[in-house]
Amino acid sequence: MTVFTPDRQALLDFCVEDPIERVFIEDLVRRGGGRLSGFADEGRLVAVAHIGINVVPSGRGCAAFAELVDAHSRMIIGDESAVGELWDALGERRRPRLREDRPGQPVFVIEEAPKAGETGLREATLDDLELLVPACAAAHREELGSDPMRRDADGFRWRTRAQIDEGRSWLWEQDGTILFKAEASAWTPSAVQLQQVWVDPEARHRGYAQRALRDLCRRLLAETPAVCLFVRPENAPAIHVYEKIGMERRGSYRSVLL
Repeated sequence: MTVFTPDRQALLDFCVEDPIERVFIEDLVRRGGGRLSGFADEGRLVAVAHIGINVVPSGRGCAAFAELVDAHSRMIIGDESAVGELWDALGERRRPRLREDRPGQPVFVIEEAPKAGETGLREATLDDLELLVPACAAAHREELGSDPMRRDADGFRWRTRAQIDEGRSWLWEQDGTILFKAEASAWTPSAVQLQQVWVDPEARHRGYAQRALRDLCRRLLAETPAVCLFVRPENAPAIHVYEKIGMERRGSYRSVLL
């Protein structure tokens, strides 16, 4: 199987076939970032993978990318079937040490604006940085089980600031308590993918997340056709929130933590 570097138009044509599942890859293409490799069948691009700290495969034939996974990769994440093809292709001898396997993560999508939540949700500014850095770190620990401030505090702080600078961070706070926050991990003309939807533990179970997510989706759907995210299947409270505001399940992801 020959892996190559596809051109921009071929990548965009590939992403338009499934703009929700491939939203992260399309975002990389449009921003000119990432290390993207492709695999073709009879001259047609059928699989693409972003190879970095996180490996993100998509399409069919993702076994072709097995040689590109190395000791620096910390996660393989993406469409469940694509991740499965790649993980199986690594084989028992070549597989990196597995920290955790998370199959069956439902992808949720909303395309019609929900009713207003009437919250104080707003776009984050640099004045919020000192409040957001520990909140984002806490959300990372809850989701991935590792402390990003211990591994690379400066890098994590820079990434949090970059999200603010790019208009990809939103919050609702009162007196220094975050009632809701979220960031966009990908943003294309077809969809926005949210990540790190989080509420301060002291403010949970009061309906803040549902109300604020309604307002965030309304804001984003005024600019793009769809808002999506994925969640761990055991996170029943989060799934309840997503279903309650009108999000629908559409596919599933798998995360292999290395």
